[in-house]
Amino acid sequence: MKEIPIIPSFGAIAERYDALLCDAWGVIHNGVSLFPGVADALTRFRETRGPVIILTNAPRPSSVIPAQLDRLGLPKNAIDGIVTSGDATRAAIIAKLPAPAFRLGPPKDDALYHGLDIDFRPIDQAEFIICTGMIDDHNDSPEDYRAMLQQAAARGLPMICANPDIVVNWGGRMIWCAGALAEIYAEYGGEVIFGGKPHAPIYDLALEMINDIRGHETAKDRILAVGDGLKTDILGANKQDIDVLLIAGDGGIHNGATDSASITAQLDEAGVTAIAAAEALKW
Repeated sequence: MKEIPIIPSFGAIAERYDALLCDAWGVIHNGVSLFPGVADALTRFRETRGPVIILTNAPRPSSVIPAQLDRLGLPKNAIDGIVTSGDATRAAIIAKLPAPAFRLGPPKDDALYHGLDIDFRPIDQAEFIICTGMIDDHNDSPEDYRAMLQQAAARGLPMICANPDIVVNWGGRMIWCAGALAEIYAEYGGEVIFGGKPHAPIYDLALEMINDIRGHETAKDRILAVGDGLKTDILGANKQDIDVLLIAGDGGIHNGATDSASITAQLDEAGVTAIAAAEALKW
């Protein structure tokens, strides 16, 4: 693979694109604070180029994300819309109803279920699993759930995974996500249904939003994705034939590699490509 270029300025490539799909955690913020320069970069792109859509694997509906971004200090005029893995996941849940479900995840994700008439049952009475993460995602390990997941897979319960991410960087600490449990479930032969990145449903929603905002269909070669996750953001954009910028600085989950050779090696090992890499999203 040809070595990936490292760009110091997002503005240097922005003119090639008419819309932006931007990851949230690891690119815009670390769960505690915004990264320097991000608000300016998003605002400038929106003012000079086109719509900015946040595309996040958060396992909650997009309606709850603006309040989080407000608390972190992201200006409202920096983005046009938000699409979450939770949005795509709700459709998968509805397709399974009225079958009883087992809820696996922390209470903070309960907004995912608002307005849905779900019959939640213990796992031995459920017909499918909805996984948004670990019950205590600050202290639990995926290994803590291995026995339960093995038994559920043996029963043939499908799992709807609301967040394909394996980990996120929360203020410098790596926090396990639902994708880590889905990986174990798949090891045991369990069926896993995904809506978020890198899978198509979340992109279908995002592209529809871009076209609605712009009033016409937007060619994929005029859309740029920005992300830090090789198996989610980068792979998902590759599958959609959308150019992608890798954020490889300290805020993401692949931090530590800032030179072209190391970043190129990581991409090559993961079987993905990016048009460029940057330490951070700055104009």
